[in-house]
Amino acid sequence: MSEALDIASAVARLASVLPADSLPAALHEPEFRGKEKQMLADCIDSGWVSYGGPQVKEFERSLAKACGRRHSVATVSGTAALHAALMVAGVERDDEVLIPTLTFVATANAVTYCGAVPHFIDSSADTLGLGPDHLARTLREIAAKDGKHVRNRKTGRRLAAIVPVHVLGHPTDDQRLAEIAAAYGLPLIIDATESLGSSRDGRPAASFGDLSVLSFNGNKIVTTGGGGAVLTDDEALADRLRHLTTTAKRPHRWAFIHDAIGFNYRMPNLNAALGLAQLERLDDFVARKRQLATAYQAACQALPGLSFIAEPKGTRSNYWLNAISLRYPEQRDIMLEALQAAGLIARPLWELMHRLPMFASGPRSAALAVAEDLQARVLCLPSSAKLAVP
Repeated sequence: MSEALDIASAVARLASVLPADSLPAALHEPEFRGKEKQMLADCIDSGWVSYGGPQVKEFERSLAKACGRRHSVATVSGTAALHAALMVAGVERDDEVLIPTLTFVATANAVTYCGAVPHFIDSSADTLGLGPDHLARTLREIAAKDGKHVRNRKTGRRLAAIVPVHVLGHPTDDQRLAEIAAAYGLPLIIDATESLGSSRDGRPAASFGDLSVLSFNGNKIVTTGGGGAVLTDDEALADRLRHLTTTAKRPHRWAFIHDAIGFNYRMPNLNAALGLAQLERLDDFVARKRQLATAYQAACQALPGLSFIAEPKGTRSNYWLNAISLRYPEQRDIMLEALQAAGLIARPLWELMHRLPMFASGPRSAALAVAEDLQARVLCLPSSAKLAVP
């Protein structure tokens, strides 16, 4: 095994990047050093704690501005946001939705909430996300026009949407993906749940696609405790999102008239208040996370058998999670054990969706070799903004 990684030396060098008093270092922790307490107190004092309060609207306005979008609809979770986005995009029962096999399970779960079937596509090695070449090849092989619709000629199901994922905060080539989607008349929904603060070609990562989705879980770069959002430039889609995520209740001073199957998905005011304080510090969070990424990258340069996963060309990543790739996949779990023992709470990438029992029999690309290789080699390192050494 030429240039096999000296695991002890590698762990020591990676640990040296972090502040001496930071170990054990979690994978990603929230940070509350701004106006969080003040804004939460203001919310409580006002009596508005549920989703009808003014902080929700202010958070939505601030979020839309930060993401270069016209409209934002805040939700109780990123998964709820994904589900709502798929619904308003027209995904229905027995449709197929094209998603990467390398993603967090929420992407695939949200597709199934619509009664649809996830169709798994391979990744690009440079972005870790949905590969445009793999997507185009798959569509050439399976897509057939059927009147106004496009169907999978092998399964007979309608192809209803494409959902790229910004893995670890790195944007995919969304402009090229949008061109492919447009060629087949398919809506493009960007799963940007990890990429708030990232950009491609100077545009915020969440500004691409017909719709885009964010998450504000406790481990995200900005947190509302639990929450998400759907963003769009389409006013009609935004109105439909607000309606369906508020139990599809028609406005009336007293009558409870619901005109569709709706969902209680709106973000509470308390969460939005926390999010407003966090969003004020987004630029600072990104700057310090990028500083940490630079330190990790420098440490990796002297380690044969290991490489740092840098932002793709043309992007500015938030480095939500810093990651390394091992030359030899058989060393992955040994390295994980050593990092954990040293107090660096590292994690592998998620298990690929096509390997999970509930999705194992579903449709997929003929080959998923890039995603399988990435999953076998990549490890995520502690990445909290507070770990950046001044």
